[in-house]
Amino acid sequence: MELKPGDVVMLKSGGHPITVVEVDEDKVECLWMGTDGDLFRETLPLVALESTELDPEDDEEEDDEDEDNDEEEEDDEDEDDDGDRKKNRKAA
Repeated sequence: MELKPGDVVMLKSGGHPITVVEVDEDKVECLWMGTDGDLFRETLPLVALESTELDPEDDEEEDDEDEDNDEEEEDDEDEDDDGDRKKNRKAA
């Protein structure tokens, strides 16, 4: 596997996407962001990494799903309000 600075890789065992900073024979210096926003920098053996393709459309799809869920929740709240109002009218 041939890597260059800027490539995105992952550990073969899984985990976060990792950005290649420098390649030196069988060692790769990498950067990645932890779940709490911490920035990590580590030199890893080349054999532990695999190339990965980040698809920008995946991020957009997740954003679209979040927006759809928000709209559904608002619709549910409106239905609940209408249902309560109807019950109150019948009881009166």
